[in-house]
Amino acid sequence: MRGLMNKLVSRSLSVAGKWQQQQLRRLNIHEYQGADLMNKYGINVPKGVAVSTIDEVKEAVKSAFPNENELVVKSQILAGGRGLGTFQNGFKGGVHIVKADQVEDIAGKMLGQILVTKQTGPQGKVVSKVYLCEKLSLVNEMYFAITLDRKTAGPLIIACSKGGTSIEDLAEKYPDMIIKVPVDVFKGITDEDAARVVDGLAPNVADRNDSIEQVKKLYKLFCERDCTLLEINPLAETSSNQLVAADAKLNFDDNAAFRQKEIFALRDPSQEDPREVAAAKADLNYIGLDGEIGCMVNGAGLAMATMDIIKLHGGTPANFLDVGGNASEGQVVEAFKILTSDDKVKAILVNIFGGIMKCDVIASGIVNAAKQVTVLWSDFSVYIGDQVALKVPVVVRLEGTNVDQGKRILKESGMTLITAEDLDDAAEKAVKAISK
Repeated sequence: MRGLMNKLVSRSLSVAGKWQQQQLRRLNIHEYQGADLMNKYGINVPKGVAVSTIDEVKEAVKSAFPNENELVVKSQILAGGRGLGTFQNGFKGGVHIVKADQVEDIAGKMLGQILVTKQTGPQGKVVSKVYLCEKLSLVNEMYFAITLDRKTAGPLIIACSKGGTSIEDLAEKYPDMIIKVPVDVFKGITDEDAARVVDGLAPNVADRNDSIEQVKKLYKLFCERDCTLLEINPLAETSSNQLVAADAKLNFDDNAAFRQKEIFALRDPSQEDPREVAAAKADLNYIGLDGEIGCMVNGAGLAMATMDIIKLHGGTPANFLDVGGNASEGQVVEAFKILTSDDKVKAILVNIFGGIMKCDVIASGIVNAAKQVTVLWSDFSVYIGDQVALKVPVVVRLEGTNVDQGKRILKESGMTLITAEDLDDAAEKAVKAISK
């Protein structure tokens, strides 16, 4: 689905690397939370109840679905591919349609277990809740999404008369079936816009006027809640002639957190990288990657350039970490702790070009962090005489405001550091340090 978005929205946008794709920070909420939100806007969704214990499963089946013969049991994690996923306990499939008397057994095999899908990575994600839904009789499945388009500088509605399967494959095979309707952000969605979308969806049994109203309600939700993505796959027609959002994914702009407090209270930190959670609390920009060289840099552009040069010299960056232009010493300490908490990190490269960010503040932060880390993680450093010998090599390149004071602080700290004259020299030394 992400691949389709990139192709349809703006083919001119290129991605320089994995970290640039990942640095877009967008709040993602669970399926049951999205369904509840859509229901508040009058959007048709399947009846469902989220549960977190077996006792809650029993009560939900009994009270919410007394007359249902079959139910859908959906594991709730913030990743796609649940249906084809496998639990670490060996149970296969994160989504099951089962008889009502089997719900308790199936839910018990999911709750508290780790589900591994193509999108979670081998570490998987813990299932803290399952979503019990009514089984709908679907007669047609379609695809619907609203995203933001740089080319038209506003929301873009994407629709397809086929859905429920890989939309990327469908777009490759049948590009004419995909329709795109840009919406004027100042005028809002018009009846004509909504009608074009419905005509593109080509529903078989759902009432056309009701379908137009559903599209307008979806657009209203997208705008009022500061969504960056509202994706429904499938948007389905039921045997009762209704248009229903059978499965949806909603993302929200982090910059709108100040006015979307209700939405951002739904954030589930247990589904996020704990390092990123810690970084967010310290107001740092951090994204974990899969390499071996931890990077602490000031400025996003310099951070990406640092990672590029590490790759050029044959290394792999372990993270994107931008301490910003006015980080405090305390923030630098937290940044260093986050880097050293990553078991994959075999060396650290500190690359600071001091402008607003002063080199002496960075240096003091590194020294204080090393002292604290020595206590918290005994395998990070050892004392040899009066020197702190870091078991993880630290390469430091400082340049700019208060650079002399910064270098003096590091020199007098007793820490065993590798100094570098410029970025190229620093990257080369960092790569050599992990190969020894």
